[in-house]
Amino acid sequence: MGVDLGVLFTKQEISLEALSGKKIAIDGNNALYQFLAIIRQKDGTPLLDSKGRVTSHLSGLFYRTARLVEARVKPVYVFDGEPPVLKRKVLGERREIREEAKERWEQALREGDFAEARTAAMASSRLTKEMVEDSKRLLSLMGIPWVQAPQEGEAQAAFMCSQGSVWASASQDYDSLLLGAPRLIRNLTLTGRRKLPGRDDYIEIVPELIELDKALAELGISREQLVWMGILVGTDFNKGVKGIGPKKALKLVKECKSLEEAVVKSGGEFEVDPSEVEALFLNPKTTPDYALEFKVPEKDALMRFLVEEHDFSRERVESAVKSYIDAMEETAQQSRLGEWFG
Repeated sequence: MGVDLGVLFTKQEISLEALSGKKIAIDGNNALYQFLAIIRQKDGTPLLDSKGRVTSHLSGLFYRTARLVEARVKPVYVFDGEPPVLKRKVLGERREIREEAKERWEQALREGDFAEARTAAMASSRLTKEMVEDSKRLLSLMGIPWVQAPQEGEAQAAFMCSQGSVWASASQDYDSLLLGAPRLIRNLTLTGRRKLPGRDDYIEIVPELIELDKALAELGISREQLVWMGILVGTDFNKGVKGIGPKKALKLVKECKSLEEAVVKSGGEFEVDPSEVEALFLNPKTTPDYALEFKVPEKDALMRFLVEEHDFSRERVESAVKSYIDAMEETAQQSRLGEWFG
């Protein structure tokens, strides 16, 4: 879920064309959850292959990545490692929420309420280790680099962005900004026409850019104070203070010179040490040991994996593969954008 501070940030719409030639570090687990939630049938059932294995995440990852490459964007996926100790309670709570959603989904199906069934099904999405490993395999076959983070993938992506290895981090969460990413792109893996849950209305989703320095200047705070705000509102590592939202948190931290002072003035009770949460944002566990090498796709192996192993449409896969390989080769020949491979 991440930190809910979005109402305070100025978001600039940005086109895929404006991202041409740029490396973007995508929060892999975040993106896979999106695909699992959105890519479903009318009654909420995910896409399945002939062996009953869920393939919604593979479908979203393949076709969305192919589209990004066709737009000359250079995606790099970063996957979560072992979660910090403070996050394990939250993960347990999320499992319970998913189980409750699954029960609502099954009840809605029994009652023939497909709109409610699909909404509940989206909230029941579960990402397994096998799904993540299959996703890594798919990316490797596509020639797209991926990085294994020691802990939070979003923290690793923010680190890579701060080092200049990539131009921006991409995630739906705002945590990337608290983690120090100079640029955050939202909606990168969601762009397009989307149906609103439980309604017949559609909205057009476009990528949004938030620049950390600009955001801090507009708010009149430091990155440390931004982290304090997150702690007061609530993060993946702690519950927020009841009655304190983004705007009230902003006002409060501006009056304080330290996290300790902000905690006292908030009047809240914290189930964890706020300074430990602060450290997870200001000094997250990351690694400098990564390689961002784009390779020539293994077309035959890719076709076997998607078409023969997971029952994807051969015609659709062939078309997508041809389009994004053509884009890779064309980009590699354009000196103004630099070489694609390597």
